[in-house]
Amino acid sequence: MPTVNILAMLPLKVDFSYPNLLPIPVWQTIPGLGQRNRHIGFNWGPGELLLYETRYPNTGATCITTPSALCPFMYIVRNDEDIYSPVLRKLLNESHSIFVGLQKSEEEASSKTHKAQLVRVSKKYRSVLQACMEEMNSLAVPIRDPTQSAKRSEQLSFLSAMELCWNLCEILFIEAATAGSLLILLLDWVRLHVNEVDRVYQDVIQSDNPTQHDRFWDAITGFVLQGRMEEARQLLAKETAASVSTRSMCRVLDELLKNMPIFSSAGSQTLTEFELKWQSWQEKCARHLQSGTFSSSPQMEAICKVLLGDEDALLEKKELMITWYHFLVSQLLFTHPTVKPTEMHSYAQSCLDIFTTGDSSSEPLDNILLAAFELDIHQVIKEFSFGSNMREYLLLEYASGLFSHHSLWQLGVDYLDYCPESGRVYLELLMERIPLTTEKKALKALRICEQRQMTEQVRSICKTMAMQALRNGRLGSALSWSIRAKDAAFATLISDQFLKDYCERGKFSDLDLIDNLGPAMLLSDRLTFLGKYREFHRLYSEQQFEEAACLLLLLMTARIAPCSFWLTLLLDALPLLGQHQVIFSAEQTYQLMRCLEDRMEAKREPIVSDVSQSSQDKSLEKTKVDMLRLALARNLARAIVKEGTLQA
Repeated sequence: MPTVNILAMLPLKVDFSYPNLLPIPVWQTIPGLGQRNRHIGFNWGPGELLLYETRYPNTGATCITTPSALCPFMYIVRNDEDIYSPVLRKLLNESHSIFVGLQKSEEEASSKTHKAQLVRVSKKYRSVLQACMEEMNSLAVPIRDPTQSAKRSEQLSFLSAMELCWNLCEILFIEAATAGSLLILLLDWVRLHVNEVDRVYQDVIQSDNPTQHDRFWDAITGFVLQGRMEEARQLLAKETAASVSTRSMCRVLDELLKNMPIFSSAGSQTLTEFELKWQSWQEKCARHLQSGTFSSSPQMEAICKVLLGDEDALLEKKELMITWYHFLVSQLLFTHPTVKPTEMHSYAQSCLDIFTTGDSSSEPLDNILLAAFELDIHQVIKEFSFGSNMREYLLLEYASGLFSHHSLWQLGVDYLDYCPESGRVYLELLMERIPLTTEKKALKALRICEQRQMTEQVRSICKTMAMQALRNGRLGSALSWSIRAKDAAFATLISDQFLKDYCERGKFSDLDLIDNLGPAMLLSDRLTFLGKYREFHRLYSEQQFEEAACLLLLLMTARIAPCSFWLTLLLDALPLLGQHQVIFSAEQTYQLMRCLEDRMEAKREPIVSDVSQSSQDKSLEKTKVDMLRLALARNLARAIVKEGTLQA
């Protein structure tokens, strides 16, 4: 079922057909699956389900392993597929900006400006809805695929229904219109959402002889039913100019339309004054009807009856109004223009019953509008969805829908931030399920989690990215992510990979990262060794031989290097042992000899011996060990002579 929103761009679970918004799931057969009486496999993803036919027959007897037994098709079943539409994505992005702006300005708004601010925000929401529909209409080129064409039509009709309900809620709940001004706003509401008369007018006005068009009077009556008296008079003027026989009647009708009182909340007119003018005007209409002024013109007589609010006359024009709520507003316009909000429900229910005679079933959209006219905002929302904390429930549902999209998931974060009860839990669970397909996306997710002190999620993201980098052979990136995750075990593993890579290539990769480990090297002993070993190379390259020798000896005696790396450390001592001046003292040389013997003893242990080592490798290693022993013996002799000379 698609997820959509209302009142604060919140989600509703409804069908896309309009006005029949039935929340009934549609069963769909997926071809090619299960046709061979085999089990169907599935795999969940964020907002979607992968279905495929398995090798296992439905009987459960044996497993068929031949490739021909497999179905070559897989299907992805998506929830909220509509958010993949570029137009709807723009709607979601723009509505997100409005939502965040409202939350930030809510605390700053005073009680005096609160209502005005909410009205502005509501109109902004509706404007982005209208812009979305206009863009969809502009893209409404002929589509060969009937499924796609139907989908676009459904989206348009659904957005129209959304805006219809939103607009009514804005009038009744946000603006809280009072008697007099209420009907004016409802007229604007009807004009915006029911435009049948505009289509009729275009057909009439584009004809060769508009006054002879068979729908000429329908266009005039349609304008009257929507309170668009000036447009009705302009069209009536064509009849006045074209027909001498009806000219006097046209002028009388024009005068009645011109003088129809319209309440204005901006002026100093009171409701009582307006009602007196209204009664006087209707009495004039009644006199003309009774005196037979329009008796020779059935069309003008019907319009005069409409002006008097005659129910039968209004119902005769049912096809021009299309909907019961248009009928409601038109009836109130000519019978009770100063209707109060609290009186709307009884009128609405009556008009619905009259307009849908013979059809006892009401549509979900009708129930929503009736609940709004009853001024029951909770029932309005319940007609769309359900939940204990309605606002939070709808925000959670909407945000969860956004998280299923590869780029819109970031918008969902802000909605969850304003869900005090369950928003944090939802966010933690959803952040752990975001597919980290790129490092850029991972950094965005990481920043979101760090800003909200979501420690476990930070570690999870970093560990996932570290593993991905390691699998792709990017050791520097893997080490960086493991340090951010504060994962000592993984940092140790990657450090070993760095050392292995050094042994194979004879140099380090990602030197900038290793040189700038800083306090991060304390995360694990192996990482400490990696950082200090790199420091040894730096000291040696700067010809600080004595400092380099002390550090190298410390690394060997501390036993924090892996056993496989001991020989490499000892071989690093060879250039220092061969220097013209004596670098290692006699005591240090003895320590180096002890390290070499310990290493050889460890190699002889069956647990650590490398049975796969070739004879050539063994011969090469023996040569290296012999070179080390010779260099150590010579250095020991030189150190003893030097130290004996100094003592003498």
